[in-house]
Amino acid sequence: MSFASLLSEDRLENELPDKKPRYTEAEARAEAERCLYCVDAPCIKACPTEIDIPTFIQKIATGNVRGSARTIFEQNLLGVSCARVCPVEVLCVGSCVYNGWGRDPIQIGRLQRFATEAATAPGQPPLLTPKPKTGKKVACVGGGPGSLACAGYLALEGHTAVVFEKRGAPGGLNTTGIAPYKLHAHESLAEVDWLVELGVEIKTGVEVAADDGPGKVSAKKLLADYDAVFFAVGLGTDSSLGVPGEEGPGVVGATAWIEQMKLESTRADGKKTLAGKRVVVVGGGNTAIDVARECALLGARDVAMVYRRGPADMSGYAHEMEGARCESVRLVAHAQPVAFVRDAAGALTAVRVAETDASGKPIAGKEYEIPCDVAAMAIGQAKLSGVAALFDGVATDAKGRVVVDAATCRTGNPKVFAGGDCVNGGKEVVNAVADGRNAARAMHADFSGGASHG
Repeated sequence: MSFASLLSEDRLENELPDKKPRYTEAEARAEAERCLYCVDAPCIKACPTEIDIPTFIQKIATGNVRGSARTIFEQNLLGVSCARVCPVEVLCVGSCVYNGWGRDPIQIGRLQRFATEAATAPGQPPLLTPKPKTGKKVACVGGGPGSLACAGYLALEGHTAVVFEKRGAPGGLNTTGIAPYKLHAHESLAEVDWLVELGVEIKTGVEVAADDGPGKVSAKKLLADYDAVFFAVGLGTDSSLGVPGEEGPGVVGATAWIEQMKLESTRADGKKTLAGKRVVVVGGGNTAIDVARECALLGARDVAMVYRRGPADMSGYAHEMEGARCESVRLVAHAQPVAFVRDAAGALTAVRVAETDASGKPIAGKEYEIPCDVAAMAIGQAKLSGVAALFDGVATDAKGRVVVDAATCRTGNPKVFAGGDCVNGGKEVVNAVADGRNAARAMHADFSGGASHG
């Protein structure tokens, strides 16, 4: 069964088209021919998965598209999705030498998308061939990019890799949280289907818990049945402010709203629409920007981002915020919500905010209201440190992040590895992929009796 077939076609996310369509062959060749093939390529150093970018681009320029894709997959097995979701403006593209000369940088992400999608399209012969089975088994907990990358590289080495995902659909953030104008859920699941073809086994609806039971598998059983365990469980539920009026209709967690918009059919309660609605998004990170842009593109008549400090303090990328401004999102800086205002029937009517000083602290006596019908909370997510606690010897730091060896992603338990957001606190998809790959290489070295490499 194809995982991509699990989704309804009338999801709200399908109203948001691809903002960077795939290059045609002619466009890709023309762009690739601009690359200088730098000897000391800064783009490689800027890529968390260290893809040999000049080489894959040169292969596109010479018409060797399958060879180009193979070069990418050697370092990043989720090269299809990363080509679309990576913030290339601050990574590889942002490091292109052309930037220093006042010229347009090479569009590395779009070239990567062209090569990987062309080489893995339906009907294409297999690009990668797994080695013979070794008899070794690894459990990968969480169905997101980190676990998928780990499982994929292990499968290619001939090891049995089983991914355990508690949701009904795998893919993690790529499926549930990426802005649709970058990547739709069905496209994420199509990539998962491709990994399954490489030999990855995926078990959905299974949660790792303290005890075995229906829909649950214990950490103890995983350690007993598998030669190693890798977990990349991401982050938890949306954080809240805990101010008056926050509980009730109209106030939603940002990631919960995105997941609903991306996965659920609109048939459930009629056409879900934001047309004519006033939306307030609380937060200044990339999730807040994504939600604000999505709401604006879905027809909201007013979208305001409320952030407690100034624009320069925002953790969201400047290029993403500029895109939001172009879509009529307005930033209300130096404002901290102190209450959510509701009418007699309990409907949300406004967010009351207090002006803040340079440090983001509320100024007494300076409050005003921002009218709204919907408020999305994008102020962070809980850490899932409870999963780490299930495994003996796995430690977390003061911020709830799993402690690992940076090169191998090995925890304090020699059989357990971890990566992604539960380790780094919330970075990019490509960082999770790098962790999964490095852990797989370390495990393979263990199984082979050799030294691991990052």
